Amino acid sequence: MTKYLVVGSGLFGAVFAYEAAKRGHQVKVIEKRSHIGGNIYTHEVAGIQVHEYGAHIFHTKSPEIWQYINQFAEFNHYINSPIANFNGEIYNLPFNMNTFNKLWGVVTPAQAQTKIEQQKQSLELAGNPQNLEEQAISLVGPDVYQKLIKGYTEKQWGKSAKDLPAFIIRRLPVRFTYDNNYFDDPYQGIPIGGYTPIIEKMLGNKLIEVQNQTDFFDHKDEYLKSDAKIVFTGMIDQFFNYQFGALEYRSLRFETEVLKQANYQGNAVVNYTDAKTPYTRIIEHKFFDPGQDVKDKTVITREYPKTWEIGDEPYYPINDHASRELYTKYLRLARKDYPQVIFGGRLGQYRYYNMDQTIMAALQTVKKEFDD
Repeated sequence: MTKYLVVGSGLFGAVFAYEAAKRGHQVKVIEKRSHIGGNIYTHEVAGIQVHEYGAHIFHTKSPEIWQYINQFAEFNHYINSPIANFNGEIYNLPFNMNTFNKLWGVVTPAQAQTKIEQQKQSLELAGNPQNLEEQAISLVGPDVYQKLIKGYTEKQWGKSAKDLPAFIIRRLPVRFTYDNNYFDDPYQGIPIGGYTPIIEKMLGNKLIEVQNQTDFFDHKDEYLKSDAKIVFTGMIDQFFNYQFGALEYRSLRFETEVLKQANYQGNAVVNYTDAKTPYTRIIEHKFFDPGQDVKDKTVITREYPKTWEIGDEPYYPINDHASRELYTKYLRLARKDYPQVIFGGRLGQYRYYNMDQTIMAALQTVKKEFDD
């Protein structure tokens, strides 16, 4: 029987702990926050389940991953249909025929495609797009770019769109249908009662011990000298005390309010795509689960992107070429000096993972550790 120390109780760490304990191994999970669940932590405020660290909407193309997560919770049928507010003008997202009709008055897909092609041709873009701005304009033309992409993206990343890599914008869907469903994944929803009960069930095995408010770095040497194998889901650069320099991240600040009204914005997610509004979006939590019967209150969260500095919470790895090269140096060092440590999750593997991808990565680690 192997002993495992799992650092971090987010989705990656919780899946690994659950699978290890299921196989009869003893697991200790340490978490520096006062709660389990990492960034998918939810809790009740004024009778409403609040996503403490921003909106988390589960979506996947994998029936296996959908079946896996559904063993821990019942999911509702929430469909993500955000809207954009550009200086008071409201547009549907993702970019679809409703968006194009509001912008240009076009009615058919052919008219929308013609309009976009005309705009692109007038700019005479040559060759492959070299940055996010060129990539966005090559996809949807300057009108959509100026109103719905530029301001939001530059706030989100803290850089000019001309200085951001083109691949970032390839994640945005463009549709010539009247369909406001943001994701094209066949499986999507939000767990009834929030995400925290999922993590509680994963960590509920008697072979798993959980310690909150416990920082790995307060006793790092002691942990590394123990006979436990370590699964580390924190920042890989912090693990090595930033000896090659800090990786680049974006951080966030959340401002949550309880309002004495039934309905603040009429939608779960409203993106603010102009440059002057300091936040990127407002989340109204009650709309994530219409089954919550709260009629006289609502809870909203404003999301402010910020430059990450050492000591801040890192939310988004900035996965550009320089950062990937730096991460590779840390990964080589990890393999050479710490073969007993498994680095996992968004921060340990320095990748932008959706929740289903996090579960996939954790299960792949489990397979390699126990089944290969």
